[in-house]
Amino acid sequence: MGKIAFIFSGQGAQYVGMGKEMAENFEASNRVFENASESAGYDMKKMVFEGDEATLKITENTQPAILTTSIACLKPLLENGVTADVAAGLSLGEYSAHVAAGTMDFSDAVLLVKKRGKYMQEAVPVDTGTMAAIIGLEDQAVIECCKEASKAGIVEPANFNCPGQMVIAGEIAAVEEAVRLCGEKGAKRALVLPVSAPFHCSMLKPAGEKLSLEIDRVNLKDMNIPVVANVNGEYIYEKEQVKDLLVRQVSSPVMWEKSVRNMISDGVDTFVEIGPGKVLSGFLRRIDKSLNTYNIENMDTFEKTLNALKDREVNICN
Repeated sequence: MGKIAFIFSGQGAQYVGMGKEMAENFEASNRVFENASESAGYDMKKMVFEGDEATLKITENTQPAILTTSIACLKPLLENGVTADVAAGLSLGEYSAHVAAGTMDFSDAVLLVKKRGKYMQEAVPVDTGTMAAIIGLEDQAVIECCKEASKAGIVEPANFNCPGQMVIAGEIAAVEEAVRLCGEKGAKRALVLPVSAPFHCSMLKPAGEKLSLEIDRVNLKDMNIPVVANVNGEYIYEKEQVKDLLVRQVSSPVMWEKSVRNMISDGVDTFVEIGPGKVLSGFLRRIDKSLNTYNIENMDTFEKTLNALKDREVNICN
């Protein structure tokens, strides 16, 4: 029997109403939203369930909202005896993974990612930086395009998502030039993304410095299961490793494909994507079609996933 990984959504997966069904049907999920409201200082349920897309897209709001939804979706799974051997998350999702692993309390994580979102947005003036998705081009070719385009300014790899899909980030003119060059090299698609800041590049280092001070205030605990770090795609087992990796993560590329391949090498064959959307499940299929992939974001997906895991007797503790 293979191992199971819980994986968690990153920024961009948010939508109004996410997590509402879970909160309405599970007391544990409802408590997560109520606890988030106490920590964040505003009504999380009202913003996420009844708010508008524009408010939810503000980075300072998005990050605690996705974290809250992810943990609300996780709780009923745990209550039904499903456990994981390892946890990982894309960018913001790494914080959800640490909550799942017991590294930090949920209430601390909510405050931390709220500050993280604020600092990431403040690090780069509006209309200065951007990001772009490059699809259908080898990683090395994209890296070479970034190097050539850097004559126009900062542009760097930001996400290594899966074979044939990368995201780059940096100053607007340089990113646009890299997009042009990638198109010339034969990319199937190369398009600038509608984001508010150039995440996961060196322009975000000031945000990491501020975040470091916030993490100092968090009581990090011994981990119940390992977490795979975005910065290097490697397993981490000790709480002493966490701060440095989370600080560096803000301005470093996300090594998601490497993270997944290392989990597969460790014997993981079942991945449960927890939280809004199915983006990570799509990446998994591009990495290895033989994997068992599930997601939980509402009652329908929860019931289907739980039944499938029970049928396969995957990490069910009765």
